Amino acid sequence: MMEREYPLEKVRNIGIIAHIDAGKTTMTERILFYTGISHQIGETHEGEAVMDWMDQEQERGITITSAATTCFWVPSWVRERFGEEEDESEIKQEYEHRINIIDTPGHVDFTVEVERSLKVLDGG
Repeated sequence: MMEREYPLEKVRNIGIIAHIDAGKTTMTERILFYTGISHQIGETHEGEAVMDWMDQEQERGITITSAATTCFWVPSWVRERFGEEEDESEIKQEYEHRINIIDTPGHVDFTVEVERSLKVLDGG
């Protein structure tokens, strides 16, 4: 059996689900920024959100299709405790978590996208 790159106890699957204009994509954008995946926080109403990749999503400032991404996170207490003394690769190996995120639409017209995402998350 092949060994996993990330053991299951270090994997988190997160679905961001709420009503329209609740801040789902905004929260996803901040997660991507603070985990180092993106270098600026994209604003949804300005058409700059990484997760809203379709032209129509960017023009309207809403999420139409669910979007999935992966980022990696090391708890802040680990960095505070070890500082720069510890080897970065050892810290990652011991404490890093893989976070799989699905950002879903909030508008009722796109409910089928949310249902699909829930099925994926339930199986994950």
